[in-house]
Amino acid sequence: MIRLVVLYMFLMSIIGYAQDKKYNVLFLISDDLSATAVSAYDNKVCHTPNIDQLASEGILYTKAYSQFPVCGPSRASFMSGYYPSATKTYGYVSGRKNIGPQRQTWSQLFKDNGYYTARVSKIFHMGVPIDIETGSNGQDDQASWTERFNSQGPEWKAIGEAELVQNNPNGTIERKGGNVMTIVKADGGEHIHSDGKTAIKAIELIKTHKNEPFFLAVGFVRPHVPFVAPKSYFKPYPYENITLPKKIENDWDDIPERGINYVTSVNGEMSLEQQKKAVAAYYASVSYMDTQVGKVLQALKAEGLEDNTIIVFTSDHGFHLGEHDFWMKVSLHEESVRVPLIIKVPGSPPKICHSFVELIDLYPTISELAGLDYSKHLQGKSLVKTLKNPEHHVRNMAFSVSQGGQSFLLRSNKWAYIQYNEDASAGIELFDMQSDPKQYTNLANDKKYGKTVAYFKRQLKKKLKLVRTNDLGIQYD
Repeated sequence: MIRLVVLYMFLMSIIGYAQDKKYNVLFLISDDLSATAVSAYDNKVCHTPNIDQLASEGILYTKAYSQFPVCGPSRASFMSGYYPSATKTYGYVSGRKNIGPQRQTWSQLFKDNGYYTARVSKIFHMGVPIDIETGSNGQDDQASWTERFNSQGPEWKAIGEAELVQNNPNGTIERKGGNVMTIVKADGGEHIHSDGKTAIKAIELIKTHKNEPFFLAVGFVRPHVPFVAPKSYFKPYPYENITLPKKIENDWDDIPERGINYVTSVNGEMSLEQQKKAVAAYYASVSYMDTQVGKVLQALKAEGLEDNTIIVFTSDHGFHLGEHDFWMKVSLHEESVRVPLIIKVPGSPPKICHSFVELIDLYPTISELAGLDYSKHLQGKSLVKTLKNPEHHVRNMAFSVSQGGQSFLLRSNKWAYIQYNEDASAGIELFDMQSDPKQYTNLANDKKYGKTVAYFKRQLKKKLKLVRTNDLGIQYD
């Protein structure tokens, strides 16, 4: 009873403060950042001191999951507050089309409640590198913002030493555009590139709008390919010192064909040296992005805004770095779908929360903290109680989809269950995440685990019915 009273008083103090003096919101999001690459999440090689500092001051969620391990549908999901399975938003779109003009996106809710809302660079989907090269708005939703700003950068064309480590077995191609692993150790300073420009604009907006409530969404595009950063960021990561993930003979034999990722060391024709160079370049890109995050956080502090600003840091999904010889995203395996998530709320001491949470939970959580009423139809769950009690249980399991909404993940404490097609006709994967956290042994076809598979089939059927039954008017056969 005492704990409930204390929790009530804490929540009332948050809401009362928000009503008296509105909280600002600083939403920082990286692109293609796996939790496994952040040192606050126990990576021993990649250096992320600024993200780590934020983690030491806020609440770090160890089991946060993207709802779709591809940029466009993931961002449409957490910005709209609906699962991809509800809106049928599976492609590189903003999601506005499928939720309708009458619904408020996350930032639009703040805009309609008197906040200055601004987007800097990629929040809704932008093609990287093409929309960054051209300075395009991509698939952004204009109604969500008071103002929006793009951060044009040279990307794979940046001046410097370049190397293509994908589909370049003879090393004859120096660089290539598009969604491929081109590495550029760029000449010149940090502000030549998109993320450097993003930090500058974000700092400018913090200074300009410090005397009014703001919702500032800052999108960093690294470590999304191409792996581009000033060459100094590559020095801490000599590729010769990179240790690749363990390689298991016949690792793919128990994985359904649909479970083999779209980019692999095999179809990417990557030598071991090229694989090591890719990991080193990814880490360099992460470190560069982390420095820009630090600049924005320092500006917030310098302007005296820490005590009334909610800060969120996350990524749209993860990224494979050679696990199972997989690369990039799309896969529903752990490295592709799990993300870092840190929320810092003024007056709330640092914590670590091990409950399952989802990116879709951000909309209701931050809105509640700001004292704003949001639609009862949102499919996320508020995480506000975890700020007081990190042992608060939010979800039994996380849910994600991929491959046009026809591949599904249910992730519980003990199990990772992946099903391809609603009738499982393209296969199933089942991993014991306590004894096999790297997901080397698929147990789905072992008769000993038949009851477990049957249980997850039932749970998936229930989950799909739940997320598809909403007021959007979408019906499925």
